[in-house]
Amino acid sequence: MSSIIDKRRSGRPIIDLNARQLLINNARELFSVMTYDKVSTRMIAQKSGINVAMIRYYFNSKEGLFETMVRETLAPIQVLIQQLLVEKNTNSLCELMRTYYRVMTVNPSFPRLIFQLMYLPNTNSQRQSMEKIFTEITQPLQHRIFEQLAQQNIIRSDLDPHLCKISFISLMVFPFIAPTSILNIHGVETNEAFFVNLLEHNLKVITGGLLLPLKESL
Repeated sequence: MSSIIDKRRSGRPIIDLNARQLLINNARELFSVMTYDKVSTRMIAQKSGINVAMIRYYFNSKEGLFETMVRETLAPIQVLIQQLLVEKNTNSLCELMRTYYRVMTVNPSFPRLIFQLMYLPNTNSQRQSMEKIFTEITQPLQHRIFEQLAQQNIIRSDLDPHLCKISFISLMVFPFIAPTSILNIHGVETNEAFFVNLLEHNLKVITGGLLLPLKESL
């Protein structure tokens, strides 16, 4: 691989525009399979074929790279959440789930990384960073979006909007954080085809419900 950075006569580096994204991609892969403390900037740089100095150039530190990686992975989801806040309809709710599945199907270890970090002590800096990011990104979901959907008669009146939110999050998150051994017991192979089929199934569950209405006794 040709060198990612070179030197001009002025001493300033010539930057490969792909270097930043390459560092983010490889950081996400390494952080998803190893604990934070075990992943070094040198390891990320070597995997990327990039001078370790570029991590300092773009992100200042490993912590900065980690936070950027999380934010940029979740950026498409954040956009849809903001859109949902404005539109408040079934289509935007379904598109939010579609976007989440699309992002996580190509980054299947990422949700488990988040899950593992949130189990760390609340004094842990990585957990604190993750909580800060999630608070910023998911804040609109905490601000009565489902309650507003209920008020607009988009959600059934016999359902609790708060519990609808929990169900919605569960349908999005669980398939990506469930232990593979548990899924295997149920005959599930977590490949792209599975996630595509599960997404369409979940959208039908959201829009149509799982069970037929109970028939009244004669």
